[in-house]
Amino acid sequence: MKVAGSVLVPGDKSITHRVLLLAALSRGTSYVGGALTSLDARSTARVLRQLGAELSPLRQGMPVTVRGRGKFRRPDGPLFCGNSGTTTRLLLGLLAAHRFSVTLTGDRSLRRRPMRRVTFPLATMGARFTEQNGDGLPLTIRGERLRSLRYEMPVSSAQIKSALLLAGMAAEVDVALLEPDGRSRDHTERLLQAFGYGVTEKDGWIHFSPGGCLEPFDVQIPGDPSSAAFLAGAATLAEAGELRIAGVGVNPTRTGFLSVLGRMGGKIQIENHSFRFGEPVGDLIVRPAPLHGTEVAAGEIPGVIDEIPLLAVLASRAAGTTSFRRVGELRVKESDRLGLIAENLRAVGTNAQVLGDDLVVEGSDQAPRGKVRTAADHRLAMAFAVLGTVSGARIRVDDMACAAVSFPEFPATLRGIAARGGK
Repeated sequence: MKVAGSVLVPGDKSITHRVLLLAALSRGTSYVGGALTSLDARSTARVLRQLGAELSPLRQGMPVTVRGRGKFRRPDGPLFCGNSGTTTRLLLGLLAAHRFSVTLTGDRSLRRRPMRRVTFPLATMGARFTEQNGDGLPLTIRGERLRSLRYEMPVSSAQIKSALLLAGMAAEVDVALLEPDGRSRDHTERLLQAFGYGVTEKDGWIHFSPGGCLEPFDVQIPGDPSSAAFLAGAATLAEAGELRIAGVGVNPTRTGFLSVLGRMGGKIQIENHSFRFGEPVGDLIVRPAPLHGTEVAAGEIPGVIDEIPLLAVLASRAAGTTSFRRVGELRVKESDRLGLIAENLRAVGTNAQVLGDDLVVEGSDQAPRGKVRTAADHRLAMAFAVLGTVSGARIRVDDMACAAVSFPEFPATLRGIAARGGK
């Protein structure tokens, strides 16, 4: 496959969720350009409408208008969060400071994902919870007057961290958090700082202090680096050409995959640097390159957690062995992502093993062939579709439609970058 030309990727999923939540809690009308229109983003928009905000439809290429009331109102029924763990966990943080009861639920996959990692510290702050399915959804929260929190998080997680920071914002109380395994993505901190809230870091602790004010805003969301990673991976595996992925967020807490890919021999440059609402943005220029194995240390994992499926399939084409250390968190994503990565790599002819919480992948130059089981996990579907672009590959992904969770039109976009360059 050859690649050429310039391509855009959908708006950043993490920032879209957070911006819609904050716009719904401001008093007035905000305008959000470049918002992701995926199924997860629509889940956030849907529950915000139930909570009293007015949001225009999420349509590709159209700005979203959000009219907030300054606070949420009690919904008429349960909030269905679809497949979106980000929607659920961040919303729990905000609802913890609203003094009414509401039940959150989701699809079968989301109902299996653990929630006590968020509800435990929120209960410490004063919120009350009623579980109906053990450590999962459905879950009923009763917001209360919250207390300050100082908390050592069990895992480094942007969702846990953001839920607690947003609870502190909504309740106007101090929050101090320590992440154990490196800094997770910091979009929430940047957004809160943009609204005048105090967010500082000292000795690994993140300190939040109230005093800011949510006001209506106008923002253009950058392209999602996690979505861009899949196209960058396809361009890296290509036989010739050059691909520009324009207007991508290059927040340092989101671009760990660039460092890992660079160590593996990848050729990616960043051009046209700018800033949008405190977020750095640039164009990724990607060229094909032969890859070699590397070790991804535990401290790097929070910065590449969403890109591990893509990095694993790239490792399957690299010379030597690649090891991903302490990636047990992948077991509680949209699927048992850790087990499925290894299972599917073996299914297409690659030697891959899970050893405790580590993933070990041996590279091969044999054409990958076989059937891939995604368990409706969007990142698995996209990663193995990228592997399917290798010369001689015959990979059948059982569910490409699930890619719409984060990257609508992904199959067409992937075909498009190849069509421009030819075979």
